[in-house]
Amino acid sequence: MRKRLVTVRAAASTLALSTGVWVTQAAHAVNDLPGGPAVNQLNFAPPATRIAEEQHWLHWFMMGICAVIFVVVFGVMFYSIIKHRKSVGHKSQVLAEPIWVELGWTIVPLLIVIGMALPATKVLVAQKDTTNSDLTIKATGMQWKWGYDYIKGEGEGIGFLSTLDTTQREMSSQGKPEGDDYLLKVDNPLVVPVGKKIRIITTANDVIHAWMVPAFGVKQDAIPGFVRDTWFRAEKTGDFYGQCAELCGKEHAYMPIHVKVVTAEQYTAWVTEQQKAMAAAADDPSKVWALADMVKRGESVYAANCVACHQANGKGAGPIKPLDGSAIVTDADKGKMMAVMLNGVKGPEAEMPSWKQLSDTELAAVMTYAKNNWSNKTEQVVQPADVVAARK
Repeated sequence: MRKRLVTVRAAASTLALSTGVWVTQAAHAVNDLPGGPAVNQLNFAPPATRIAEEQHWLHWFMMGICAVIFVVVFGVMFYSIIKHRKSVGHKSQVLAEPIWVELGWTIVPLLIVIGMALPATKVLVAQKDTTNSDLTIKATGMQWKWGYDYIKGEGEGIGFLSTLDTTQREMSSQGKPEGDDYLLKVDNPLVVPVGKKIRIITTANDVIHAWMVPAFGVKQDAIPGFVRDTWFRAEKTGDFYGQCAELCGKEHAYMPIHVKVVTAEQYTAWVTEQQKAMAAAADDPSKVWALADMVKRGESVYAANCVACHQANGKGAGPIKPLDGSAIVTDADKGKMMAVMLNGVKGPEAEMPSWKQLSDTELAAVMTYAKNNWSNKTEQVVQPADVVAARK
């Protein structure tokens, strides 16, 4: 028996030591991310808006009330059990229930509920007051990225997709996470000015997503076919991070949110830069492209949108169908691949989201690239006009 105890103690010591080393290494692998998660975080994210501050206060207020009730109720209960137990000679009695007892356990809980409901209602109503916003942005959830469209206020007309940075996806695939912003770095963050009321309109084009930024105290579902809205007013500049908060499919973990809050001057400069870039990148859908030019354009579109699933070699992985040698890709009928790109695929064996949010030229370019890359040497060119016709 003594040998067994020694063995068990040694094993427990080894396990504790190994766990301690692992925890220490894990803790030192990353640091707190300002505006994002913290190492060993227990409380809410540090608030960056008044609404988030109110939520924090409300949280601790409710916790305090619950703690007091817990102590009082269980204190009385355990005192009664110990002080009036049968073993010390106490006998049970049948007591009358006076009216003050009935009123007490009815009125007191009612007052507690009212005391909790009033501040909670105040915060909830403030959360839903999206009137008088300075800027309105539509956030569209899609598998698996966010589309942002500035539809009112300074920057109106700007639109772009925000996707997980490809290096982050590669680190995840290799099982080698690095950096404090692991799986939170995107190619195009949402940029907003500090001190301005930002209204976020949420929707989705495939399944339910949720736009959540903890530092702003914001979480709003994005539902296909419906429009929901929320708002925030950042009190300080900086980078703030969130993630899709609804399980939206196999790439759910790769759908981060990055909001960059800048000064009014910096925001104006960013808007000007974006408008110039959009004007320069505007494509004429009636333009006829040469094969080489279209393939080159498609390569960049593929790298930004398709490589995460179909891989750089076009072989796909698991349930992801390969593009290299695909009958649909190499078919002389361009309409087959175009239908998949515009409408997506839903089924038990394969699933692919719709890519109709891409421009006509981008869709034509990426299809041309797939038809003429790897072992696919079809010499086929999909023109923007073909996509325009297919959309009708």
